[in-house]
Amino acid sequence: MTREDNEKRLARLKEIVRSMPEKPGSYQFYDDSRTIIYVGKAKRLKSRVSSYFHKEVDRYKTKVLVSKIHYISYTVVNTEEDALLLENNLIKKYAPRYNVLLKDGKTYPSICITNEYFPRIFKTRSINRKYGTYYGPYSHISSMYTVLDLIKKVCKPRTCRQPITREGVAEGKYKPCLEYHIHNCLGPCIGRQTYEEYQQSIAQAREILKGNTREVLKMLRAEMLQKAEELRFEEAEQLKQQYLTVEGFAAKSEVVSHTITNVDVFTITDAGQKNAYINYIHVTNGTITQSFTFEYKRKLVETDEELLLTAIPEIRERFQSKAREVIVPFEISWRLPDAEFFIPQRGDKKHLLDLSEMNGRQYKFDRLKQTEKLNPEQRQTRLMKELQQKLGLEKMPYQIECFDNSNISGTDAVAGCIVFKGMKPSKKDYRKYNIKTVTGPDDYASMQEVVRRRYSRMVDEGTPLPDLIITDGGQGQMSVVREVVEDELGLHIPIAGLAKDNRHKTNELLFGNPPQTIGIKTDSELFHVLTRIQDEVHRFAITFHRDKRSKHALHSELDDIAGIGPKTRDQLLKTFKTVKRIKEADIQMLTEAVGAHKAHIIHQHFH
Repeated sequence: MTREDNEKRLARLKEIVRSMPEKPGSYQFYDDSRTIIYVGKAKRLKSRVSSYFHKEVDRYKTKVLVSKIHYISYTVVNTEEDALLLENNLIKKYAPRYNVLLKDGKTYPSICITNEYFPRIFKTRSINRKYGTYYGPYSHISSMYTVLDLIKKVCKPRTCRQPITREGVAEGKYKPCLEYHIHNCLGPCIGRQTYEEYQQSIAQAREILKGNTREVLKMLRAEMLQKAEELRFEEAEQLKQQYLTVEGFAAKSEVVSHTITNVDVFTITDAGQKNAYINYIHVTNGTITQSFTFEYKRKLVETDEELLLTAIPEIRERFQSKAREVIVPFEISWRLPDAEFFIPQRGDKKHLLDLSEMNGRQYKFDRLKQTEKLNPEQRQTRLMKELQQKLGLEKMPYQIECFDNSNISGTDAVAGCIVFKGMKPSKKDYRKYNIKTVTGPDDYASMQEVVRRRYSRMVDEGTPLPDLIITDGGQGQMSVVREVVEDELGLHIPIAGLAKDNRHKTNELLFGNPPQTIGIKTDSELFHVLTRIQDEVHRFAITFHRDKRSKHALHSELDDIAGIGPKTRDQLLKTFKTVKRIKEADIQMLTEAVGAHKAHIIHQHFH
């Protein structure tokens, strides 16, 4: 499209906007092929739609949407509640490209009660409402099986798939299956259970699936007492067992408050620019009967309010909720046609809101872990970005280096440098250092020697410098490293420190000059990675120090003989067992062990 054509297109669209009323309604944007690409709602149509064509619009996705619009239509309604419903219906009907997308799909199962003469009850992942009524979906499969097991014990619905008709039962066309003989079915197909009795059991099952266990208990108790009055004690006993089963199930359900009868709870957990997670909890008669988290994909950088407002009618319709009270985490400027929004500040309803938020955060955490298992690099990038943000670094700390000294009273002094790349140890880049210029136990001077040697060499060789140095210690270690790195070498490498408490346990991250404590939770994943770096440099330095001490401990007089190497030494010790016997051996015995030349050198050394 040429610039002139684009200007004509915008002029035509703005003309349409100018004629729009300041009334509630829904608007639709079309592309050049007259396909709906976006559906929106507005309390005042003209003001809302004109905002898309303001010059100061800086959102990239909004600019892309506007560049695709070739035609605008709108529908005026009486109230903002009607506008909300109309938008919801149009989105479902046309699935516009730029509208918010529900991502949960059909991966979770539901429970279906069929429309048959004798309805069946079973789990399914396929939804076709002409075949029956669906309850769910269930995000926790174990909860669904618990409910199905309860229905099987209490209501005993048939499990066979044969089509059963009233005429077929009257004509005796059917034979009972194994389920009837093991008392899991009461035999409606052969007339042992009447149509009315079966439908009463299905009604109980529906109440259980809705979470109305109190109603089921009332029905069972009334029927049980009636049977007892009629002296039908065996049937009364069966009803009593069913009553106890339902009562036990209800006791295991999370009871919030018996005063809360029918409430919906919605919270939203942000997952970055692309996604958000909306948790839904439904409470009936004080019991949580549904808890589900949906993932929504943003298309136009929608606000949390816009996203939640789009999701609430859709989720309520999916779960067939008629709750008149909807608990939300923040003020929503719109109204629902059949319910009121409520923001609790304390009490049981605030507990419900907190519970919903906790479920949303847990779902986000689970999805993040699942994604990072498939793509480990995503986790590393997330941790590097988090550390970059915490420390205010110019770039992500891809290469991190950490130093540690090890000595005993200044003897066998060594140091180690470990390198982490992408939050993972890069062992081929580890380096060991023997302390050369420091006498006695001076950790600060030893640290300065190692840092000076390492970064001077890296500068001379043109090796890439680290993005972050972490010192194993607090302000003192950071200062001595900074003196070398910045003052002597003139390098600009960020320096952080990991400090310990009185029990020698790492408890804080320091950064800056003068050093400041950086707020990182000690149980966070990032802090665990940092302590792992610290533990790794300890291990590396101590192992090097032990190896050096071991070599000194194993040193013998044979090591001081010029021309005698480790292999000859080992051969002599294997033959003569001790250095004393080697000293006492004559030239002939030594020649037999290691040859004439080396025998002469050894004999001359000792004699």
